[in-house]
Amino acid sequence: MTSRRLYFGVCVVLPLGCLLFMTTIFGSGQMERIPIGMVDLDGSASSRQIARQVAAIPTFTVSHRYVDEVSARKAVQRKEIYGYLVLPHGFESDLGANRPVKLIYYYHYALLSVGSEVYGAFENFLRPLSVMPLAAEATVLGVSPRTVHAFLMPLQMQRHPLFNPDLDYSVYLSQPFFFVMFQVLILLITVYAVGSEIKFRTAEQWLQRADMQITTAVLAKLLPYTGIFTALGMFANYVFFGWAHLPFSCGFWPLNLTMFLLVIASQAFGLLLFSLFPVLSLTISTVSMVGSLGATLSGVTFPVDSMYRSVYYASFLFPVRHFTEINHNLLYGDYGFAYTWQSVAALLLFPLAALLLLPRLKRAILTHRYEKIEG
Repeated sequence: MTSRRLYFGVCVVLPLGCLLFMTTIFGSGQMERIPIGMVDLDGSASSRQIARQVAAIPTFTVSHRYVDEVSARKAVQRKEIYGYLVLPHGFESDLGANRPVKLIYYYHYALLSVGSEVYGAFENFLRPLSVMPLAAEATVLGVSPRTVHAFLMPLQMQRHPLFNPDLDYSVYLSQPFFFVMFQVLILLITVYAVGSEIKFRTAEQWLQRADMQITTAVLAKLLPYTGIFTALGMFANYVFFGWAHLPFSCGFWPLNLTMFLLVIASQAFGLLLFSLFPVLSLTISTVSMVGSLGATLSGVTFPVDSMYRSVYYASFLFPVRHFTEINHNLLYGDYGFAYTWQSVAALLLFPLAALLLLPRLKRAILTHRYEKIEG
């Protein structure tokens, strides 16, 4: 572990860098100052007032003003802006004459998160605005404001976002995304630590040091990394739930125990993949791809149950999927072990599967079959 600076960089520097990245990337936790455009074809006092009101919405920043819709649409396609509002010709005159007026907005929905924020902000602003002329006319005719309100908006909706009332992105993304990245690093260092013995042709000496017991050799090789990764994981949990004050429904020990299971399962998963085909360069590429898929198949950004059935079943092969299932239980209600035992059992199966493949790894070392491929 002290022979190359690579170990220190991957085991310590990169995880701490990932932790710093994930605790600061979301800023205030909500999307603010999303650039949008205005197309004011009327140029009247009323249209300018609407434009000022839109600019005052915290979600938006009106970064561009366009003379026609074509220019605004091209700007959206180039992602210079993520939406625009059109104030049509005759807006003020139609409004004064009680003629129907259409306020049209467009938004970039290829980026779902940004598109949803822009859509929601436009809707929240324009929905009350659409009934203001009728409410003003009814008030002039002597109808009480309470009656007008009951007539125009008979249904009152209340939103109560459970577990994340501020709709803070960092609450449900920072911690799981860090451990997705952390899993990739664990897989890489596990494969490299074991595979370097074959790559540099020291694997047989490694086995001799362990009295030709492959299980002893692997445990002695990986346990120091287990301790380092566990310490880093505990520190990450403290940063997220202590310093950053992310809400959670359980104590620190269940979170740390779940993290420890992820570390063990990820190391076993890396060892399993390397034992299947002990070629360092190939396995490094494989675990990089497999680890990156964990961001999608963990179910953090998209419900796994709604994916194609083949993808859904494939997600069970990823340790981070089961880690996320346990974490959701602990963070959003702590409903008990009855709801998580299957995920815990799945994480414990990874070390068992890796142990079953250790004889194959030992044969590969003794036959020197894969050393030539590495060369």
